[in-house]
Amino acid sequence: MATTLAGAGPRLWAPALHRSFRLLWTGQALSLLGDGFSVVAFSWITLDLTGSTLTLGYVLAFQAVTRALFTLVGGSLGDSMSPRALMVASSWTRAVLMAAVGLAGLSGNLTVWMLCAAAAAFGTVDAFFQPARVSILPSVVDDDLLTPANALMGAGARTAAVVGPAVGGLVIALTQAPVAFLVDAVCFALCGLCVARVRTRPRASRTDTGGSPGKQASLVARIREGITYTARDPRLRTIVALDTAVNFCYAGPFTVGFVTLADQVLRGGSATLGMLNGSLAAGAVLGTLAGGALGGRPRVGLLVAALAGWLGAGMAVLGLVHSTPVVVATVLAMGFAIGFQGVFGLSWIQRNIPQDVLGRVVSVDMVLGYAVAPLSLIVCGALAGKDISALFGVAVAVLAATGLAVLASRAVREMR
Repeated sequence: MATTLAGAGPRLWAPALHRSFRLLWTGQALSLLGDGFSVVAFSWITLDLTGSTLTLGYVLAFQAVTRALFTLVGGSLGDSMSPRALMVASSWTRAVLMAAVGLAGLSGNLTVWMLCAAAAAFGTVDAFFQPARVSILPSVVDDDLLTPANALMGAGARTAAVVGPAVGGLVIALTQAPVAFLVDAVCFALCGLCVARVRTRPRASRTDTGGSPGKQASLVARIREGITYTARDPRLRTIVALDTAVNFCYAGPFTVGFVTLADQVLRGGSATLGMLNGSLAAGAVLGTLAGGALGGRPRVGLLVAALAGWLGAGMAVLGLVHSTPVVVATVLAMGFAIGFQGVFGLSWIQRNIPQDVLGRVVSVDMVLGYAVAPLSLIVCGALAGKDISALFGVAVAVLAATGLAVLASRAVREMR
């Protein structure tokens, strides 16, 4: 145990010794920072232009819907083309889009329809970046470095998700909304420059499945193949099901639930809401880094079941306990579990799925998460006005069913 702990630090930071990984990490952080900027910038410039929250909903919906629609396309192209090339093209295209919106806003020529079109285009182009940033990693680092590499990438992603909106809001407060788009454009341009300098190894071809080679199939056939590949493997089905369940229990309970909990139950207002969100993010970062430092190849199936049980217990506490310190500590522990398991689950997928279908498998997982989030928000929104315990109770039921399903499969229990 002492030897394991002594090697935890060097093991966690080992991927950072590789130049290409450092460039990839920086590029991803800049892209996700830009994503956070874009949400704040689109929101403020829409409200400033129209003063209508309904219009704001339309603008953000255009971005979310196109991202969901084109993610499967992005995953498919990432398997037949270079993920690095897709990431670079996506980054530079988003830079041009953000710069155009910013300049139009500064010149006073920006219209609502231009914002809607820009949001739709942004979501479409971003859909090509997201699967590629996951599928590229096995061609940048060796298999034995995937776990710590995912930990460092995950910690950077979670930090950028918190910092991006905060810095975006600060830029808008100090200047004006169009300037945030220009800063956003710089982030994406720098991301493209970093990723363009990443050096990748040639990917190995898949030999364990039948059918025509991917490059000879149509786009629709390739997307269908990715869905079929995911659906017929019980281990993949389990990981995707867990991710979908966690997304369901994340979108509604951790947004609508947190707001209701902070305002109506804990009576702490926005300060308590900030503590809850901060605790969740901090716990996820700590869990991600802990998973990377631990390393090894534990039984991922048992980790999946443990995560479902841990989150279910946490949701029960949130629904029944009305003490702010206890709730904050519970949220911190839930975030830790999400980050910890996520490192090993993602590493298992990257290590066991052939690279010429990896992007499509990742995109299937992402699309299901995109699809279940609105449902979760609607369900939790309906329950929040009636009974906060019922809101979190639904999450407990979903997670309990997921955990039991995992334990029922021997193949899944033995996953490493």
